[in-house]
Amino acid sequence: MSAESWSGVATGIGSWPGVDARESAATVLGELEALPHLVELPARGLGADLVGRTGALLVDLHLDTSTTGYRLGGRRGVVAARAGDLLRRDLDALEEAWETAGLGPGRTLKVQAAGPFTLAAHTELAGGRRVLTDAGAVRDVAESLGEGLARHAAELTRRLGADVVVQLDEPALPAVLAGTLTGRTTLESVPALPEPEAQHLLETTLAAIGRPVAVHCCAPGVPAGMLRRSGVDAVALDVAQLTAADLDGIGELIDAGTTLLLGLVPSTAPDSAVPTWRELADPATVLIDRLGFARATLRSVGVTPRCGLAGADPTWARRALRLARDIAAAFTDDPDSLRSGAAGNVVSLD
Repeated sequence: MSAESWSGVATGIGSWPGVDARESAATVLGELEALPHLVELPARGLGADLVGRTGALLVDLHLDTSTTGYRLGGRRGVVAARAGDLLRRDLDALEEAWETAGLGPGRTLKVQAAGPFTLAAHTELAGGRRVLTDAGAVRDVAESLGEGLARHAAELTRRLGADVVVQLDEPALPAVLAGTLTGRTTLESVPALPEPEAQHLLETTLAAIGRPVAVHCCAPGVPAGMLRRSGVDAVALDVAQLTAADLDGIGELIDAGTTLLLGLVPSTAPDSAVPTWRELADPATVLIDRLGFARATLRSVGVTPRCGLAGADPTWARRALRLARDIAAAFTDDPDSLRSGAAGNVVSLD
């Protein structure tokens, strides 16, 4: 299994509309040949959203609910049981779809989970404070998550014979580093997590997973430097969120050989005419041109829809994957033929 699994492919971010695990698995396997993913179906409710589903992967830690969200505990309650049951159904549905599609061993599959910082930011301790406010609890979460993802990936390899890669979803990471999260009460403060400590925690999680890992961050202010130094294999981001302040960090990621997964396709159907794949590819060419890299750099770039595909209608969700696949194919086949970025206003690089 190689970190190059991310390079030059189209894949989904994770969430998918609807509640039918079998139908969604069959659709994704049909549309994404190089890097399909085990989808998340948050419309099923409690335990199926990003945080609840990730709770089903933790080792020796469990999530319950409180009046304000998910709460960390040591005993397996109703919520944890539901999340675990939904995950098992999804694995069974994927295995069935995999066999029906005639996919053999050696193919690559992506799984997703909330990363340690987003999980710690959006779960509570027994007293109601964010887990993020307790350094020891954050370490426990990072270690439990890493071990749980390693077991999760190993089970899928056993079931499917697939090479499994992992995506950590970290929408809260910029806020965690900046100290801009609010407390659960007016008396609680959530201090910034120092970057060296955050890097160490991420490295701990990566080591426990033991497989190629991408970190996905759809929020502004992606900490590219920290992610590069931690040794992640790929960074997934939404190009529309980038500003000129991000350029140096993105360029250093490319120089370091870190694969970029660029969110280029809208997650919901546009109100007006649907853009072509050429138009949707423009922000990527703007970015690469602005950074001063050769267009051939696009051959190693992965393509995804933006976050939030669970909010789309199924027809658009399927079309979004096809558009991502068409863009990735164009990047791989002839990136020099792409136009020079007429839609540069899509990216706030000024």
